[in-house]
Amino acid sequence: MEPLLNDMKKKKFFLEKVVPLWLLIVIVINATLLSGFIQYYLMKKELNNAFVKLAKTTKDPNELVQILKQEVLPQKGYATSLKWKDLGKQLVEAGAIDKKKYEEIFGNETDMKYLDSNSNDNMVINEKNSRFMVNTLWALGLTNKSKVLDEGPMKENGDTANFASTGGWTLGTKSAMEVYSSKVIIPLTDKQQELVKKIAENVFRPCCNNSTAFPDCNHGMAALGYIEWAVYNNLSEKQIYKDLLAFDSFWFPQNYVEIAAYFDKQGTKWKNVDAKLHPLYLNWLSAKPCSHLCL
Repeated sequence: MEPLLNDMKKKKFFLEKVVPLWLLIVIVINATLLSGFIQYYLMKKELNNAFVKLAKTTKDPNELVQILKQEVLPQKGYATSLKWKDLGKQLVEAGAIDKKKYEEIFGNETDMKYLDSNSNDNMVINEKNSRFMVNTLWALGLTNKSKVLDEGPMKENGDTANFASTGGWTLGTKSAMEVYSSKVIIPLTDKQQELVKKIAENVFRPCCNNSTAFPDCNHGMAALGYIEWAVYNNLSEKQIYKDLLAFDSFWFPQNYVEIAAYFDKQGTKWKNVDAKLHPLYLNWLSAKPCSHLCL
């Protein structure tokens, strides 16, 4: 028995002296990163093979792009079930939107009418108005009184004014921080605020590795604004994820055409893709091993 104990002590001594704890930790971390990048490489390779396979069924590369583009970015656009109501007008009144600055950018676009009055038109996004939509929803997410903005990551480090979604907003008559979470445009209950937070934590975009609960860029802030309006109007979570997938598709067309090619190879049409899981594929495409959505 005593020789066995001595042998165990020698092995323990070897691990402590020859292989320090810090080195073991480094080995484990590197193994995890390597596994993630291998997974990304395999998914990227599979995506490229999907493009090659699909290309063989078309006459030329341009035709291939057009086929996928029509699935992801329909020419008629994507219509939501939500009405504009007086959101635009309230944003102008709050100082979040300066109509003169908007006119300099968007001219006499049809959507400009939503800044003047109450409208029962549905919110629609297409290739022509995608910039108007991201800017107006950005202003909404920035201005509406929100627990996500007041209590979430945007406030945690005390540097709120220097994010792209705050410091980058220059289209109002007031500064970004003057309108930041300043007005109850969408009157949400505490329960609805919690649902907004829950959904926002599961919504990501290609430009960042942050969820919409940390809306540090314009697209994240725009998504937050839409989620708040959708929750207030009692849209289902499933429908909200679907709508946001459509918005992101028009805001990041190349990323989503690539994702559509991957799903097509798997035998899933774009219209049948689970919108809630699409961030998983964004992680693969951006070479960032996923964690929060890999179930």
